[in-house]
Amino acid sequence: MEIPVTCAVVFLLVFGGACCVDGHQEEASNADTSKGDAGQKRPPRATENKPSRCSYTFIVPQQKLTGALCVSTETARVNRSEMASLRALLDRQQEQLDTMRGQLEQEGAQANEMRVLRRESVNMNARITQLYAQLLNEIIQKKDQALEQRRLESLVLNATGERQHERPHHLEKKYDALTSLVSNQSQLITHLEKQCQLKNPTKAPQVITSVMYSVPLDQSAPLHQEQSPPELLETFDGLPSLPTDTPFTSYPVTKSPGSIKTPKGPWNDCHHVLESGEKTSGIYLLRPRNTNTLLQAWCDQSRAQGGWTVIQRRQDGSVNFFRTWEQYKQGFGNLDGEYWLGLEHLHWLTSQATYKLRVAMEDWQGRQAFAEYDSFQVEPESDWYRLRLGSYQGNAGDSLSWHNNKAFTTLDRDKDAYSGNCAHYQKGGWWYHMCAHSNLNGVWYRGGHYRSRYQDGVYWAELHGGSYSLKKVAMMIKPA
Repeated sequence: MEIPVTCAVVFLLVFGGACCVDGHQEEASNADTSKGDAGQKRPPRATENKPSRCSYTFIVPQQKLTGALCVSTETARVNRSEMASLRALLDRQQEQLDTMRGQLEQEGAQANEMRVLRRESVNMNARITQLYAQLLNEIIQKKDQALEQRRLESLVLNATGERQHERPHHLEKKYDALTSLVSNQSQLITHLEKQCQLKNPTKAPQVITSVMYSVPLDQSAPLHQEQSPPELLETFDGLPSLPTDTPFTSYPVTKSPGSIKTPKGPWNDCHHVLESGEKTSGIYLLRPRNTNTLLQAWCDQSRAQGGWTVIQRRQDGSVNFFRTWEQYKQGFGNLDGEYWLGLEHLHWLTSQATYKLRVAMEDWQGRQAFAEYDSFQVEPESDWYRLRLGSYQGNAGDSLSWHNNKAFTTLDRDKDAYSGNCAHYQKGGWWYHMCAHSNLNGVWYRGGHYRSRYQDGVYWAELHGGSYSLKKVAMMIKPA
């Protein structure tokens, strides 16, 4: 409806404009003519009242316009190139809008992810703080336990030192008592000999022999030698009891040749005992070559052709092997049970010939294994009783070659390559390196696998590992 009205208005305006132009032209021509005839005559006045302009009357239907009315006197022309450029610009703006919308969505997702990460970071920091507090608490507890352990160890060392300090006084008293007893008996024998010579001058006097015997740690152990007569043993009833942890100290005991037979031995080692015809396992008196030292040891004549001198044995945990250097040097324990023969004795035994070592082991399931080395020697104390070991053979695995050429270490004399004292951590003297692949002098734990702060059991790493404490162990040597 708006388009016909617009066209009608435009038509009337154009047509009316043309009429007005014609009326003005006519009026101008009339004016020029009148100017030329002004001198002749004046025009009548009636001509001055003629209308000089056109008047129009438009009849436009009444309409209700709802929008702006645009009128253009020029014909609208459509430019296709401009339309194409506008469409391209519109497309580009639409693409930019889509791109910005996608970026906005990505940024929104990243913002959400950042919020989630911040929450997780806060939770993680709280957890780390909690764990750090727990760790700090555990460290403090471990330090307290370590301090308590050091205090207890110092108490044990002090008690051991006091005991060691008191022991020589007891030994000196016992030695003095035995010396006085021997002196009195010698005087009595001399007096009796003189009386016999006075009564029977033609009869030759009897010769009294003095035999050296080693008193074992366990007095109930069966010795393969004749015991003293009852009347002589009664003289020792009033003396203090003999020590229970130095079984290898020799005491002089006088014997009459008519009372007992002179015992066999001493032998160089248990192989010498076997060669002399003694095929029963037990305690024998030994004296290595090139020394006057007498000692007693258990001879195993039943295992692997016999002739083995047992230098160490563990079987029931009855003896504490967490000892000092001097105790490991001299030896300790029960000859018929758990004992350590002594480093000094090991040196003298292994220096008289080439010896081989056999380690017999048994676990808590009754399975037996052994490790044998074709050479075994212990250097003197000046070289810290250093271990010299040969080639391995056996079925238990080689857990001792790692300790070859290593010095012996005890709780009071640290000679290992570790920054600390391996004997302190593993609770026993051994030829430690850094620290051990084996330790047969550790704590005897019952049942096999044990739980301890340190690896301190009686273990052979190649046999069940370092956290398994063996039930029975015996170290023995004999000439190769």
